[in-house]
Amino acid sequence: MWRDFYCRTVMKLDIEPLNGVPLEYSLLARDLPGVRVMSTASSPVRITRTREFLADGNVDFVLIINQTGQTTASARGREATLQEGDAILVSASETKVVDRHTYGGALSFRIPRSILSSMVTYVDDAVMQVIPHDTDALKLLAGYAAPLFNDIALATSEFRRTAANHLHDLVALAIGQTRDGLINARAIPAARLRMAKSYIIENCSRRDLSVGAVAAHLGLTPRNLQRLFESENTTFSEFLLSQRLNRAYRMLTEPRLAQSPVGTIAYDAGFGDLSYFNRSFKRRYGMTPRDVRNGGAAQPLESRTADKKLSAPV
Repeated sequence: MWRDFYCRTVMKLDIEPLNGVPLEYSLLARDLPGVRVMSTASSPVRITRTREFLADGNVDFVLIINQTGQTTASARGREATLQEGDAILVSASETKVVDRHTYGGALSFRIPRSILSSMVTYVDDAVMQVIPHDTDALKLLAGYAAPLFNDIALATSEFRRTAANHLHDLVALAIGQTRDGLINARAIPAARLRMAKSYIIENCSRRDLSVGAVAAHLGLTPRNLQRLFESENTTFSEFLLSQRLNRAYRMLTEPRLAQSPVGTIAYDAGFGDLSYFNRSFKRRYGMTPRDVRNGGAAQPLESRTADKKLSAPV
């Protein structure tokens, strides 16, 4: 029943057991703007997309990361073997066979052709080329995707769009052709920095958030993470402080929080020291938190600096 309905009707492919082993299959899917992320685990199976299924007109690309076990993929008259951590790009517009020879799991990313072809030159040439497990962008992609199956992580539409953009970037980097290596080498740090910033923004209210914790989340060393921020002439601490101040400002101007003490708002924004919060807030906005609470129109430090420059005599 599962094969007849879900596989053939919904997924437009067939899945059958291999080696006489009873079929076991689990699938968790997450749809984001312009990308479907899927986590699968199964017994030995053969996954086939035949010509009859091609009538659906789907021309998306699918990047498959073989996380555990051994898998082979066959298409375009070629066969490729994927060891643990390896990946391969396949096209939904072509017939293919994917054999999972042992119990194991995979991550896959289905992205519209229009998106991926705009990011990767001659993307069709990358189809059926094995991407080694030690590719930097591939490791980043696998680590970044795992938390996206958490409902809380994707609670806002803004974060869903941001997550989708990061996935597009990392998939494009992972499948980039060899001649684009120099471009990829420059783009990977930029993608890492974007992910670091998104993680900080989402978690800035945690008072235990540290450069070590964020670096561990991204699979980097603290020093490497610091260098990413230094490339934009800032530091991890400065960016974290800025996000906490932004959060506190929004809370101070939120009508439903009008009765919340300033100290409580500072604490909820991630600050553990009220006097430090007050000093930092006034330095950034030119007003105290209480002034803002009482209806004052604060102006960030960057805007005040720019205004001074504009009004300075020539």
